[in-house]
Amino acid sequence: MGIYYYKLFDLMNKRNLKKGQLMTQANFSNATMAKLSNHKNVEVAVIGKICSALNCQPGDIMEYIADDLMTPSTEGAVNADSAQE
Repeated sequence: MGIYYYKLFDLMNKRNLKKGQLMTQANFSNATMAKLSNHKNVEVAVIGKICSALNCQPGDIMEYIADDLMTPSTEGAVNADSAQE
């Protein structure tokens, strides 16, 4: 699947927000944060909680990138963003 959450981690970085702080504010688990960090599927309700906590829209925290458009350099950049705490 081509949903990536690097925008979430960029936004968190801009707001100086740590992963643990977002988990507390949006009330979701460490396992869910791991899924987000690895660009795995999460429940739509989690996206709603994050958007509510950050006062943003889903497009502000995630992006669809077609698998055939993902290159090694793009993938590296996406993974580097999500690795930030």
